[in-house]
Amino acid sequence: MTHHKIRCALNWTCALLLVAVAGWAQAQAYPSKQIRILVGFAPGGSTDIVARLIAQEMTKGIGQQVVVDNRAGAGGVIAAELTAKAPADGYTLFACTTGIFAILPFISNKLPYDPEKDLAPVTQTGSLPYIIVLHPSLPAKNVKEFIALAKARPGQINYASSGIGTASHLSGEYFASAAKISMTHVPYKGTGNAMADLLTGQVVLLFDQPVSSMAHVRAGKLRVLGITSAQRFSTMPDIPTVAEQGLPGFETVSWSGICAPGGTPRPVINRVQGEVSRVLKLPEIRDRLLRDGIEPVGGTPEEFQAHIRREMQKWSKVVRDAKVGAQ
Repeated sequence: MTHHKIRCALNWTCALLLVAVAGWAQAQAYPSKQIRILVGFAPGGSTDIVARLIAQEMTKGIGQQVVVDNRAGAGGVIAAELTAKAPADGYTLFACTTGIFAILPFISNKLPYDPEKDLAPVTQTGSLPYIIVLHPSLPAKNVKEFIALAKARPGQINYASSGIGTASHLSGEYFASAAKISMTHVPYKGTGNAMADLLTGQVVLLFDQPVSSMAHVRAGKLRVLGITSAQRFSTMPDIPTVAEQGLPGFETVSWSGICAPGGTPRPVINRVQGEVSRVLKLPEIRDRLLRDGIEPVGGTPEEFQAHIRREMQKWSKVVRDAKVGAQ
Protein backbone atom coordinates (compact mmCIF):
# COMPACT_ATOMS: atom_id res chain seq x y z
CA MET A 1 0.00 0.00 0.00
CA THR A 2 1.37 3.43 -0.95
CA HIS A 3 1.94 6.19 1.58
CA HIS A 4 -0.91 8.12 -0.04
CA LYS A 5 -3.34 5.20 0.39
CA ILE A 6 -2.19 4.64 3.97
CA ARG A 7 -2.70 8.32 4.73
CA CYS A 8 -6.21 8.24 3.19
CA ALA A 9 -7.11 5.11 5.15
CA LEU A 10 -5.88 6.69 8.38
CA ASN A 11 -7.79 9.88 7.65
CA TRP A 12 -10.98 7.90 7.00
CA THR A 13 -10.52 5.90 10.19
CA CYS A 14 -9.93 9.09 12.16
CA ALA A 15 -13.06 10.63 10.65
CA LEU A 16 -15.13 7.62 11.69
CA LEU A 17 -13.68 7.77 15.18
CA LEU A 18 -14.46 11.46 15.45
CA VAL A 19 -18.07 10.82 14.40
CA ALA A 20 -18.36 8.03 16.96
CA VAL A 21 -16.83 10.15 19.71
CA ALA A 22 -19.11 13.07 18.82
CA GLY A 23 -22.15 10.80 18.97
CA TRP A 24 -21.04 9.36 22.29
CA ALA A 25 -20.42 12.83 23.71
CA GLN A 26 -23.84 13.99 22.53
CA ALA A 27 -25.48 10.99 24.15
CA GLN A 28 -23.64 11.68 27.41
CA ALA A 29 -24.95 15.26 27.44
CA TYR A 30 -28.45 14.25 26.33
CA PRO A 31 -30.87 15.50 27.38
CA SER A 32 -29.84 18.97 28.48
CA LYS A 33 -33.10 20.76 27.65
CA GLN A 34 -36.81 20.21 27.08
CA ILE A 35 -37.91 17.41 24.74
CA ARG A 36 -41.12 17.62 22.73
CA ILE A 37 -43.18 14.75 21.35
CA LEU A 38 -45.12 15.78 18.26
CA VAL A 39 -48.59 14.24 17.94
CA GLY A 40 -50.27 14.47 14.55
CA PHE A 41 -53.81 14.52 15.92
CA ALA A 42 -55.96 16.67 18.15
CA PRO A 43 -56.00 15.97 21.90
CA GLY A 44 -58.22 13.17 23.18
CA GLY A 45 -57.37 10.33 20.81
CA SER A 46 -55.37 7.21 21.61
CA THR A 47 -52.12 8.51 20.08
CA ASP A 48 -52.33 11.65 22.20
CA ILE A 49 -53.24 9.75 25.37
CA VAL A 50 -50.33 7.29 25.04
CA ALA A 51 -47.88 10.11 24.23
CA ARG A 52 -48.94 12.03 27.33
CA LEU A 53 -48.52 8.99 29.58
CA ILE A 54 -45.02 8.46 28.19
CA ALA A 55 -44.11 12.15 28.44
CA GLN A 56 -45.21 12.34 32.05
CA GLU A 57 -43.12 9.34 33.13
CA MET A 58 -40.12 10.25 30.96
CA THR A 59 -40.00 13.65 32.65
CA LYS A 60 -39.58 11.90 35.99
CA GLY A 61 -36.86 9.58 34.66
CA ILE A 62 -34.55 11.85 32.63
CA GLY A 63 -34.55 15.06 34.62
CA GLN A 64 -35.84 17.25 31.78
CA GLN A 65 -39.35 18.30 30.86
CA VAL A 66 -40.99 16.18 28.13
CA VAL A 67 -44.00 17.87 26.56
CA VAL A 68 -46.61 16.85 23.99
CA ASP A 69 -47.06 19.20 21.04
CA ASN A 70 -50.28 18.54 19.06
CA ARG A 71 -49.94 19.42 15.36
CA ALA A 72 -53.13 17.99 13.96
CA GLY A 73 -54.06 17.57 10.34
CA ALA A 74 -53.64 15.52 7.17
CA GLY A 75 -53.72 12.19 9.01
CA GLY A 76 -50.52 13.01 10.89
CA VAL A 77 -48.57 14.29 7.87
CA ILE A 78 -48.12 17.79 9.33
CA ALA A 79 -46.37 16.39 12.41
CA ALA A 80 -44.37 13.93 10.30
CA GLU A 81 -43.07 16.75 8.10
CA LEU A 82 -42.13 18.85 11.15
CA THR A 83 -40.23 15.86 12.52
CA ALA A 84 -38.47 15.22 9.22
CA LYS A 85 -37.27 18.84 9.10
CA ALA A 86 -36.30 19.09 12.77
CA PRO A 87 -32.67 18.90 13.95
CA ALA A 88 -31.61 15.27 14.38
CA ASP A 89 -30.60 15.76 18.01
CA GLY A 90 -33.27 13.87 19.98
CA TYR A 91 -35.12 16.95 21.21
CA THR A 92 -37.94 16.50 18.71
CA LEU A 93 -39.66 13.13 18.81
CA PHE A 94 -42.76 11.96 16.98
CA ALA A 95 -45.67 9.76 18.06
CA CYS A 96 -45.68 7.86 14.76
CA THR A 97 -48.57 5.67 13.68
CA THR A 98 -49.61 3.03 11.18
CA GLY A 99 -50.79 5.56 8.62
CA ILE A 100 -47.52 7.50 8.44
CA PHE A 101 -45.43 4.50 7.38
CA ALA A 102 -47.77 1.83 6.10
CA ILE A 103 -50.80 3.53 4.52
CA LEU A 104 -50.23 7.10 3.34
CA PRO A 105 -47.18 6.25 1.17
CA PHE A 106 -49.46 3.94 -0.85
CA ILE A 107 -52.25 6.50 -1.17
CA SER A 108 -50.23 9.58 -2.11
CA ASN A 109 -47.00 10.08 -4.03
CA LYS A 110 -46.74 13.69 -2.87
CA LEU A 111 -45.92 13.25 0.80
CA PRO A 112 -43.59 15.94 2.18
CA TYR A 113 -41.51 13.29 3.95
CA ASP A 114 -39.76 10.06 2.99
CA PRO A 115 -40.63 7.46 5.64
CA GLU A 116 -37.49 5.45 4.89
CA LYS A 117 -35.03 8.37 5.09
CA ASP A 118 -36.61 11.15 7.11
CA LEU A 119 -37.94 9.19 10.08
CA ALA A 120 -35.94 6.92 12.37
CA PRO A 121 -37.94 4.25 14.24
CA VAL A 122 -37.09 4.23 17.95
CA THR A 123 -39.57 1.84 19.55
CA GLN A 124 -43.10 0.57 19.11
CA THR A 125 -45.18 1.73 22.04
CA GLY A 126 -48.40 -0.16 21.54
CA SER A 127 -50.57 -2.49 19.48
CA LEU A 128 -54.12 -1.24 19.26
CA PRO A 129 -57.19 -3.11 17.99
CA TYR A 130 -60.23 -1.06 17.07
CA ILE A 131 -63.73 -1.31 18.41
CA ILE A 132 -66.65 -0.34 16.19
CA VAL A 133 -68.73 2.23 18.04
CA LEU A 134 -72.18 3.27 16.88
CA HIS A 135 -74.46 6.17 17.76
CA PRO A 136 -77.54 4.78 19.54
CA SER A 137 -79.89 6.47 17.04
CA LEU A 138 -79.23 3.44 14.82
CA PRO A 139 -80.98 0.28 16.03
CA ALA A 140 -78.21 -2.24 15.23
CA LYS A 141 -76.98 -4.18 18.27
CA ASN A 142 -74.17 -6.18 16.61
CA VAL A 143 -72.14 -6.45 13.41
CA LYS A 144 -74.66 -8.65 11.57
CA GLU A 145 -77.51 -6.25 12.29
CA PHE A 146 -75.43 -3.27 11.24
CA ILE A 147 -74.45 -4.90 7.92
CA ALA A 148 -78.13 -5.63 7.21
CA LEU A 149 -79.00 -2.01 8.05
CA ALA A 150 -76.21 -0.63 5.84
CA LYS A 151 -77.31 -2.80 2.91
CA ALA A 152 -80.80 -1.35 3.26
CA ARG A 153 -79.37 2.19 3.22
CA PRO A 154 -76.53 2.13 0.67
CA GLY A 155 -74.28 5.20 0.96
CA GLN A 156 -76.49 6.82 3.60
CA ILE A 157 -74.45 5.86 6.66
CA ASN A 158 -71.62 8.29 7.49
CA TYR A 159 -68.59 6.87 9.25
CA ALA A 160 -65.92 9.06 10.81
CA SER A 161 -62.16 8.61 10.94
CA SER A 162 -59.20 10.43 12.49
CA GLY A 163 -58.09 11.51 9.01
CA ILE A 164 -57.58 10.40 5.42
CA GLY A 165 -55.01 7.63 5.25
CA THR A 166 -55.18 6.72 8.92
CA ALA A 167 -55.72 3.16 10.09
CA SER A 168 -59.21 4.08 11.31
CA HIS A 169 -60.05 5.24 7.77
CA LEU A 170 -58.66 2.11 6.11
CA SER A 171 -60.31 -0.12 8.70
CA GLY A 172 -63.64 1.36 7.67
CA GLU A 173 -62.87 0.82 3.98
CA TYR A 174 -61.71 -2.73 4.64
CA PHE A 175 -64.84 -3.45 6.65
CA ALA A 176 -67.12 -2.04 3.94
CA SER A 177 -65.34 -4.13 1.31
CA ALA A 178 -65.51 -7.31 3.39
CA ALA A 179 -69.17 -6.78 4.29
CA LYS A 180 -70.09 -5.67 0.73
CA ILE A 181 -71.71 -2.45 1.94
CA SER A 182 -71.39 1.20 0.91
CA MET A 183 -70.70 3.91 3.53
CA THR A 184 -69.69 7.58 3.26
CA HIS A 185 -66.32 8.50 4.80
CA VAL A 186 -66.05 11.72 6.85
CA PRO A 187 -62.42 12.50 7.84
CA TYR A 188 -61.48 14.62 10.87
CA LYS A 189 -58.25 16.07 12.28
CA GLY A 190 -58.11 13.47 15.00
CA THR A 191 -60.21 11.08 17.04
CA GLY A 192 -61.22 13.79 19.51
CA ASN A 193 -62.91 15.83 16.78
CA ALA A 194 -64.53 12.75 15.26
CA MET A 195 -65.81 11.66 18.67
CA ALA A 196 -67.44 15.05 19.30
CA ASP A 197 -69.56 14.69 16.16
CA LEU A 198 -70.26 11.02 16.80
CA LEU A 199 -71.67 11.82 20.22
CA THR A 200 -74.07 14.35 18.69
CA GLY A 201 -75.08 12.03 15.85
CA GLN A 202 -73.56 14.13 13.06
CA VAL A 203 -71.82 10.89 12.06
CA VAL A 204 -72.98 7.50 13.28
CA LEU A 205 -70.02 5.09 13.16
CA LEU A 206 -66.34 5.17 14.12
CA PHE A 207 -63.52 2.63 14.19
CA ASP A 208 -61.77 3.76 17.35
CA GLN A 209 -59.39 2.50 19.98
CA PRO A 210 -61.09 1.63 23.27
CA VAL A 211 -58.96 4.17 25.18
CA SER A 212 -60.91 7.09 23.70
CA SER A 213 -64.36 5.54 23.36
CA MET A 214 -65.09 2.99 26.10
CA ALA A 215 -65.99 5.67 28.64
CA HIS A 216 -68.78 6.82 26.31
CA VAL A 217 -69.88 3.21 25.82
CA ARG A 218 -70.06 2.65 29.58
CA ALA A 219 -72.03 5.89 29.95
CA GLY A 220 -74.59 4.63 27.43
CA LYS A 221 -73.81 7.36 24.90
CA LEU A 222 -72.43 4.92 22.31
CA ARG A 223 -72.93 1.25 21.46
CA VAL A 224 -70.05 -1.09 20.71
CA LEU A 225 -70.61 -3.62 17.91
CA GLY A 226 -67.35 -5.58 17.99
CA ILE A 227 -63.57 -5.55 18.20
CA THR A 228 -61.27 -5.89 15.17
CA SER A 229 -58.54 -8.10 16.68
CA ALA A 230 -58.28 -11.76 15.73
CA GLN A 231 -59.16 -12.81 19.29
CA ARG A 232 -61.11 -11.11 22.06
CA PHE A 233 -59.02 -8.66 24.08
CA SER A 234 -57.97 -9.89 27.54
CA THR A 235 -59.35 -6.92 29.47
CA MET A 236 -62.60 -6.69 27.41
CA PRO A 237 -63.62 -10.32 27.00
CA ASP A 238 -67.32 -9.48 26.60
CA ILE A 239 -66.77 -7.67 23.28
CA PRO A 240 -67.03 -10.19 20.41
CA THR A 241 -64.67 -9.98 17.45
CA VAL A 242 -65.88 -8.90 14.02
CA ALA A 243 -64.58 -12.20 12.68
CA GLU A 244 -66.86 -14.27 14.90
CA GLN A 245 -69.89 -12.19 13.83
CA GLY A 246 -69.98 -13.23 10.20
CA LEU A 247 -66.75 -11.89 8.67
CA PRO A 248 -64.23 -14.72 9.25
CA GLY A 249 -60.60 -13.66 8.96
CA PHE A 250 -61.36 -9.96 9.44
CA GLU A 251 -58.62 -8.28 11.48
CA THR A 252 -57.27 -4.74 11.64
CA VAL A 253 -54.87 -3.76 14.40
CA SER A 254 -53.10 -0.42 14.36
CA TRP A 255 -49.97 0.53 16.26
CA SER A 256 -48.20 3.52 17.72
CA GLY A 257 -44.53 4.23 18.29
CA ILE A 258 -41.87 6.80 18.91
CA CYS A 259 -39.78 8.03 15.98
CA ALA A 260 -37.00 10.59 15.65
CA PRO A 261 -35.73 12.63 12.70
CA GLY A 262 -33.65 10.60 10.27
CA GLY A 263 -29.96 10.81 11.08
CA THR A 264 -30.42 11.06 14.84
CA PRO A 265 -27.26 9.55 16.46
CA ARG A 266 -27.72 5.96 17.52
CA PRO A 267 -26.62 6.62 21.14
CA VAL A 268 -29.41 9.19 21.46
CA ILE A 269 -31.94 6.80 19.91
CA ASN A 270 -30.81 4.11 22.33
CA ARG A 271 -31.31 6.47 25.26
CA VAL A 272 -34.85 7.35 24.19
CA GLN A 273 -35.70 3.72 23.43
CA GLY A 274 -34.46 2.59 26.82
CA GLU A 275 -36.43 5.27 28.62
CA VAL A 276 -39.68 4.64 26.74
CA SER A 277 -39.34 0.88 27.26
CA ARG A 278 -38.78 1.50 30.98
CA VAL A 279 -41.98 3.52 31.13
CA LEU A 280 -43.99 0.85 29.31
CA LYS A 281 -42.84 -1.78 31.81
CA LEU A 282 -44.06 0.19 34.84
CA PRO A 283 -46.89 -1.89 36.36
CA GLU A 284 -49.23 1.08 36.67
CA ILE A 285 -48.63 2.14 33.05
CA ARG A 286 -48.90 -1.40 31.70
CA ASP A 287 -52.13 -2.01 33.60
CA ARG A 288 -53.57 1.32 32.45
CA LEU A 289 -52.78 0.60 28.80
CA LEU A 290 -54.19 -2.93 28.89
CA ARG A 291 -57.32 -1.65 30.60
CA ASP A 292 -57.70 0.82 27.75
CA GLY A 293 -57.24 -1.85 25.07
CA ILE A 294 -53.59 -1.15 24.24
CA GLU A 295 -50.96 -3.90 24.29
CA PRO A 296 -47.66 -2.27 25.37
CA VAL A 297 -44.59 -3.27 23.34
CA GLY A 298 -41.32 -1.34 23.79
CA GLY A 299 -38.97 -3.32 21.52
CA THR A 300 -35.68 -2.33 19.92
CA PRO A 301 -35.36 -0.02 16.88
CA GLU A 302 -34.58 -3.08 14.73
CA GLU A 303 -37.70 -4.89 15.94
CA PHE A 304 -39.81 -1.81 15.27
CA GLN A 305 -38.32 -1.43 11.78
CA ALA A 306 -39.09 -5.08 10.96
CA HIS A 307 -42.66 -4.61 12.20
CA ILE A 308 -43.08 -1.50 10.02
CA ARG A 309 -41.96 -3.42 6.93
CA ARG A 310 -44.46 -6.21 7.60
CA GLU A 311 -47.19 -3.62 8.09
CA MET A 312 -46.31 -1.91 4.80
CA GLN A 313 -46.91 -5.18 2.98
CA LYS A 314 -50.22 -5.76 4.77
CA TRP A 315 -51.75 -2.29 4.44
CA SER A 316 -50.62 -1.72 0.86
CA LYS A 317 -52.78 -4.71 -0.05
CA VAL A 318 -55.74 -3.25 1.87
CA VAL A 319 -55.29 0.04 -0.03
CA ARG A 320 -55.27 -1.78 -3.37
CA ASP A 321 -58.19 -4.07 -2.56
CA ALA A 322 -60.33 -1.20 -1.22
CA LYS A 323 -59.32 0.97 -4.21
CA VAL A 324 -58.49 3.89 -1.93
CA GLY A 325 -56.81 6.79 -3.71
CA ALA A 326 -55.78 10.31 -2.82
CA GLN A 327 -58.73 12.43 -1.79
